[in-house]
Amino acid sequence: MFHIKTYNKISPKGLTLFPQESYAVGPEVAEPVAYVLRSHKLHNEEVPASLQAVARAGAGVNNLPVNDYTKMGIVAFNTPGANANAVKELVLAGLLLSSRDILGGKTFVETLGDMDDAGKMSKLLETEKKRFAGNELKGKTLGVVGLGAIGSMVAEMALALGMEVKGFDPALSVEAAWRLPSQVQRMEALPQLLAASDYISLHVPALDATRHLINAESLKNLKSSAAILNFARDAIVDSAAVVAALDAGELRQYVCDFPEPGLIDRKDIIALPHIGASTAEAEENCAEMAVRQLRDFLENGNITHSVNYPQIAMARTEGGCRITFSNENVSGVLGNVLSVFTENEVNVLDMVNKSRGDVAYNIIDIAGKPSKAVIDAIAAVENVIRVRVLD
Repeated sequence: MFHIKTYNKISPKGLTLFPQESYAVGPEVAEPVAYVLRSHKLHNEEVPASLQAVARAGAGVNNLPVNDYTKMGIVAFNTPGANANAVKELVLAGLLLSSRDILGGKTFVETLGDMDDAGKMSKLLETEKKRFAGNELKGKTLGVVGLGAIGSMVAEMALALGMEVKGFDPALSVEAAWRLPSQVQRMEALPQLLAASDYISLHVPALDATRHLINAESLKNLKSSAAILNFARDAIVDSAAVVAALDAGELRQYVCDFPEPGLIDRKDIIALPHIGASTAEAEENCAEMAVRQLRDFLENGNITHSVNYPQIAMARTEGGCRITFSNENVSGVLGNVLSVFTENEVNVLDMVNKSRGDVAYNIIDIAGKPSKAVIDAIAAVENVIRVRVLD
């Protein structure tokens, strides 16, 4: 029986994918082997010895102590792309709100509640509507920073609107490159993209390398008529620098999903309450993806969409018993583990080994079930972090 502890409200559509006969799931389960959560912060929480994996039903993992988990052999999963369509659609709303004074027009109409003469109201609206004139998106240039699952969808959407699209992503994967529409012009540097764009949409993760990616220095490259849209993470933008640029007339508008005190009650800032992934469909997609990834790891040892361990999978060998182990990525560890098998006359049927940064992960199918002595010997090999036996 696998014990899964849940935090936050996880979509039942995802949780029902855990078979009741082999999984106990809920917020109060004891000795959990895995967590499923959304935005709950785990940095200051004690880690139970039983914990083997954590699945974040969402893309960002800044609420997880990932580095600590890595050292403990705990695999951290996220669900990239599961909420991509929800965020893409909100970016579209942001583009429209920043190109046309829709909110200003709505606010004006709400002041007309006392008028009871339809003719007079119609004349007044006709006179005043010029106050809310804006611009069309067609023919404008959208700069997309980060061309992953969400960024590529935003780029495709903008092309369908008749916009020109330029993209910047220094860490573009082969998979993402295949997904990217061919009409997107790749830019080699962020300043180059910023200078050429009428709208800039940010879609990079919150990392040390991306913290305050948009800052006082990078803002100098913008057109004064440009608008920045941040539906990624608040840490990517230096909000004080953005406010200064707006005050100086060096930036037209800032649209974000991350309100904070300095951004409130300004006509040149549209701040939404972190609702980028807040759709029923996105929550269901994230939960389903998180559960499927957890089950594959717990039942088969396979890893998909981990943020701290390599992506790795191996089909089950018929009649074999599976052992997985993580280790520090130094030479000799795998050889020493295989020596344990040799010394104990254990036959290896199949195996795969991959590394990521400072850690490595191994899946090995053997003939027969290993003895406790064999497992203890593997765990005792220098630089081995964690060993699991999967029946």
